[in-house]
Amino acid sequence: MITIRTATPADAAALRKIYAPYVTETTITFDYEVPSEATFANRIAETIVTYPYLIAEDQGEIIGYAYAHAYKERAAYDWAVEVSVYVDRQKQGKGAGKRLYQALEAALRKQNVAILTACITGGNQGSLQFHERLGYQSAALFPKIGYKFEAWHDVIWLQKFLRKTEGALPAFIPFSEL
Repeated sequence: MITIRTATPADAAALRKIYAPYVTETTITFDYEVPSEATFANRIAETIVTYPYLIAEDQGEIIGYAYAHAYKERAAYDWAVEVSVYVDRQKQGKGAGKRLYQALEAALRKQNVAILTACITGGNQGSLQFHERLGYQSAALFPKIGYKFEAWHDVIWLQKFLRKTEGALPAFIPFSEL
């Protein structure tokens, strides 16, 4: 059974192990090098102050993670976030990605977030279809914006509205204050 919990810096090694093949074998991420375990630990610690960083476990084994971060660092964007999800490539198809996003969205709703964005590499049909099934819609295409593995790649920005964006919204609440 898949369970979802908040990540801690102690999860860094497991998350790094999941992320590494995405860096070294795919254009799903534009990182060229796998971040260190310490970098992962710092990212988790810094993120969970403001945004959710969640782990999916199956019988105690970490099989995926999802997190949110600021879309942009300006006050007018407080209600918009970028979300990411990574599932162990050997453990996909069990519903971990969907469960992670459902839990992430629930937390972000409590934080008064209105808009989710996701940045998908062009050609990553699996991720595009996954996000579309969860209600994301195409918002922008940036042609040939990222260079990896000796080729230029498009990026497609998707977005999903968690609440109406008419008039003033309730103040953003940091994750650590929920």
